[in-house]
Amino acid sequence: NLWGGGDGNEEPVHKVCLDDFYMSKTEVTQAQWSKIMNKNPSYFQKGENHPVENISWNDSIKFLSKLSASSDRTYRLPTEAEWEYACRSGGAEEQYCGGNSLKDRAWFDRTGGGSTQEVATRQPNGLGLFDMSGNVWEFCSDTYARDYYTTSPEKNPQGADEGPHIIKRGGSWSISPRYLRSTVRGRATRDDAHYSTGFRVALSTKP
Repeated sequence: NLWGGGDGNEEPVHKVCLDDFYMSKTEVTQAQWSKIMNKNPSYFQKGENHPVENISWNDSIKFLSKLSASSDRTYRLPTEAEWEYACRSGGAEEQYCGGNSLKDRAWFDRTGGGSTQEVATRQPNGLGLFDMSGNVWEFCSDTYARDYYTTSPEKNPQGADEGPHIIKRGGSWSISPRYLRSTVRGRATRDDAHYSTGFRVALSTKP
């Protein structure tokens, strides 16, 4: 961890190289989810521009499969490495997504008001991406392993080969700043659905 005080699963500091990719500017909203899935499972139904939540990792994969089938592109979850690179404005040394301060950047336990908030109502990071710290945790494609960074490849790491948990990143409306740091590695089972967790969409530039 570049700033000290991190959890053991955030170490060691290591080099990562990624192929080009696209990342959605916001978390998937309830309107976007409903258009593809014809229902809204969210606990906080306070507006269509709030992030979808109360969905599992498996549910997000079903959404991405349906979204891909409706277009000529293959949409997917970001890898953990892609997520952190995007969060840190293209790999900059940023403690949170967009800088070293949460001021005006994130919905969390001191600002979240007890629920999710509309996406893109806080300041974006250096790549123009919103809510990568706070609002809802975001699923990644990787299988979690506590010591993955000790053996992960430098080029396009994809996560552990097997395990009961997947990665989620970014913290949420209900959590303290400690867990909004850009390097924090959350985890969940593939069937966990919680009102603190959603996702955003990634797309490879190569077929």
